[in-house]
Amino acid sequence: MTTAPFGPLEFQLVLLRRMSDHQPGLVEEARQELNASLSEMREANRRWQAMVRAPRGRGSLRRYRSVLGEPESSVRRRIGDLECDALLWPVPLWPDLRFEVMVAPGAAVWNEWLVRAPGAAGPELRTVEDLRPWSCTVDEVACAFAPARPMEGSAPTRWALAITDPVTGAPHVAEFTWGLFQRLLPG
Repeated sequence: MTTAPFGPLEFQLVLLRRMSDHQPGLVEEARQELNASLSEMREANRRWQAMVRAPRGRGSLRRYRSVLGEPESSVRRRIGDLECDALLWPVPLWPDLRFEVMVAPGAAVWNEWLVRAPGAAGPELRTVEDLRPWSCTVDEVACAFAPARPMEGSAPTRWALAITDPVTGAPHVAEFTWGLFQRLLPG
């Protein structure tokens, strides 16, 4: 029995699987848009986890290239004293976003998440009322609510930011999965 190739469709299902904990309704709509069944989403996630955990599997960067193909673009960035490459792949489910993999010298993957596509306009974020699920990225929220304080996420592929509503002064925690805003909690 041959296994079907694992490509961009299956990868999008993996992204959705982790998001389903916080936004099951949006995930259901997206899954239907992709014409994928719930069992196909589970199977994609199972196969992805097997690739990630394989003792002699591909490294993270090779895995992304094998699943997503060559990146749409690559940008050299400096973070402190270190230079790295930001590789960007399109994600058809979210045309204004790109999946970004930050690669250090030696091909070590530092970070992997969704970011706004170059040239695509992000949402105007003035108050916490402007935060809508799947509307913005970690970087957009951090910039809009500076100084945001990074916090550890509740699971792998999850991030959180402690932010303050500029209107009310109330503290909040913005939660993200794969870099995409999911929900706002009281801080």
